[in-house]
Amino acid sequence: MRFHLIDRILELDPGKRIRMVKNLTLAEEYLADHFPTFPVMPGVLMLQTLVEGSAWLLRATEDFQHSVIVLRDARNVKYGNFMQPGHSMTITVETADYSPSNPAAVFKGKAEMAGSSTVSAKFTVTRYNLRDRNPALREIDERIIAQQRSHYRILRGELDQ
Repeated sequence: MRFHLIDRILELDPGKRIRMVKNLTLAEEYLADHFPTFPVMPGVLMLQTLVEGSAWLLRATEDFQHSVIVLRDARNVKYGNFMQPGHSMTITVETADYSPSNPAAVFKGKAEMAGSSTVSAKFTVTRYNLRDRNPALREIDERIIAQQRSHYRILRGELDQ
């Protein structure tokens, strides 16, 4: 299963910072199991919102050059308040160490609900194209990037007409 947790990109300064929002509703499948009598967003998914934010920041900065952006490691992960349905989380991710020539990039991220911390972390993502490992996968890279561009326009409020 693939999650798309970010609901809207609020602000973007390519190469530097992105601010987004995640609205949590009872309609999210995982809440039925986490936890049935006290539904809260799992901590790993709160961390994933930070990783998704870094991916959107990289895509916007590099004009969608890479089809794959994945978490390599996370450090200093700190959890605060529970994220419950009916609330919104504001996510901010900033570049800590980025170079276009290095496939790894380091970010600092934090998420807040009503001004109170839900998660913060410093983490590294790495980016690549499938064709780098197998040239026959070039077409798949192109389809993935096209889909990402389309999703990005939605997150920015630029719906396809």
